[in-house]
Amino acid sequence: MSELYESLQEKCRALRLAETAKELPRFLRETEAKSWTYHELIYEILTYETQCRERKNSEKLMKWAEFPEYLTFDQFRLEEQSAIGEKQLNVLKELSWIEECFTLIMMGPTGAGKTHLSTALGIHAIERGYQVSFVSMERLIYVLKSKEYISKSKTRYKRIMNSELIIIDDVMYMAYEPQDAHLFFQFIYEMYDKAAFILTSNKGPNEWGKFLGDTTLTTAILDRLLHRSEILTFSEKQHSIRMKYRKVLFESQGVDS
Repeated sequence: MSELYESLQEKCRALRLAETAKELPRFLRETEAKSWTYHELIYEILTYETQCRERKNSEKLMKWAEFPEYLTFDQFRLEEQSAIGEKQLNVLKELSWIEECFTLIMMGPTGAGKTHLSTALGIHAIERGYQVSFVSMERLIYVLKSKEYISKSKTRYKRIMNSELIIIDDVMYMAYEPQDAHLFFQFIYEMYDKAAFILTSNKGPNEWGKFLGDTTLTTAILDRLLHRSEILTFSEKQHSIRMKYRKVLFESQGVDS
């Protein structure tokens, strides 16, 4: 019987059913113990293989996304947000806006929850099978500048370009050289109508021209990004949620003995 098991396992591997090959002896034992029909056995095997492949694909997509932190909706404090309510969040969770190549612009002060919300949406999208990339604007510009001669940047660039949702964090956090601004425009131009975007920024789109240094170029970028878009504004009066729930080393403020 062991020879038969081994032969069946080899055939499974030849058909690229690697996970089924590992668990085949267990499936056959359960078939005998539970008197499964052939239909039930085939169903159990294919369901198991499918689930394993979905899990592996999700793990691969999570690795490729390069989120700085694993931030989900379970940790998101919706009741403390000024930019979005439960109804709007449920609409975003449906992810139809990704298929329509929408742009979500999240504006507000540091620590208000922009990165958390964008990351949670990205992870949620990966769980639904979408390819996602998370990158700061500073890092994106570096990748665009170095993709031709640094292999790591080339790989990162390809993954970003193949993504269905691209999250760019800290947009217009600093001023950019004309060459950088043109690279950013070319990137947006190439991905227009091919991917959805989430952009987080503490500056409104009307201020972006000051950081790109070219009003015409900024207009061209915004024309594409805002064609299908939603702007979520986090109140400037909102206190930093990150600081409110920060972890501390000492219980008291002082460290005197």
